[in-house]
Amino acid sequence: MFDFLVVGAQINFWVLLALKLGAIAILIQAAVLPIIFAELKLSAHMQSRIGPYFAGGRFGWAQPIADGLKFFQKEDLVPAAADKTVYKAAPYVALVGTVAVFVIIPFSPDLIVADLNLGIFYALAISSLSTLAVLMAGWSSGNKYSLIGGIRAAAQLIAYELPLVLAVIGVVIQAGTLSMVGIVEAQIDMGVPYLIGGQILGFGIFFIASLAELNRTPFDMPIAESELVMGYLTEYSGFRFAAFFLGEYAGIFTMSAIAATLFLGGYGFWGLDSTIFGPFVLAGKVGLLVFLMIWMRWTFPRFREDQLQSLAWRFLIPLSLGNIAVTAIFKVVL
Repeated sequence: MFDFLVVGAQINFWVLLALKLGAIAILIQAAVLPIIFAELKLSAHMQSRIGPYFAGGRFGWAQPIADGLKFFQKEDLVPAAADKTVYKAAPYVALVGTVAVFVIIPFSPDLIVADLNLGIFYALAISSLSTLAVLMAGWSSGNKYSLIGGIRAAAQLIAYELPLVLAVIGVVIQAGTLSMVGIVEAQIDMGVPYLIGGQILGFGIFFIASLAELNRTPFDMPIAESELVMGYLTEYSGFRFAAFFLGEYAGIFTMSAIAATLFLGGYGFWGLDSTIFGPFVLAGKVGLLVFLMIWMRWTFPRFREDQLQSLAWRFLIPLSLGNIAVTAIFKVVL
């Protein structure tokens, strides 16, 4: 009888895990496709173009799906000089590193795959896999442009991972927990607009560092089409290129969701029932941050490498350390 109960519990565990993974897969598609479409349409509007118009009917709503089908039909090429094992694994490492963050994003107090006690620590650690994938792709491609792009990505990671983590420490001090749900609940309990809760500077630092982590303009030095063809993506085609592409836009969603959770109150909003309205509230906040990321890409020029490093080491890191000190002082005094 005991053995039967143990087997039943194990089956229930794997069934529940499969359901959660399936839900994450659906969520990724629901999040990524609208972001890609928004990028296409917003960039067209900012450049006085029409943008996608025919795929799926008027306004081109099916253009992201058509692009995905196009990538699947392309030939999967592997350069003769490439380290084939590392070359083939890099896109999947990038995708897994982004998708794994979905596990700890709370859409409501109960709508979360896993509320880890070290949730934000897990998110920051696992999101770094995407940069590791870029370095793998650049080194293994057997192409000088890809290699330079990978080296730039490594330098960018070292520079901007520090302010990203330091910006989060201020929130953790203020909330007194590393749990993502706990951080949101702490902000709701403050009873004040969340950004006025003392982390405006931290939010700005986190947002800028997020753009650098995602290699988004003006921090797209690892790609830099005008200098490096397509950087670490130069030798990729077909589905593997699509995996990097999908990982980038999934990363936009996850970093926006983390920023909204840490600094904008997550699923909470001025007295609304978080259980019912939480997912819609979080979606609205994420949408605002996604719009800002797209707007910045099509507004600002690319940094030079020295400017990129100078911004991190001379400004963002000292400011983030100052933010930690001020937050700690107010935490003790108040």
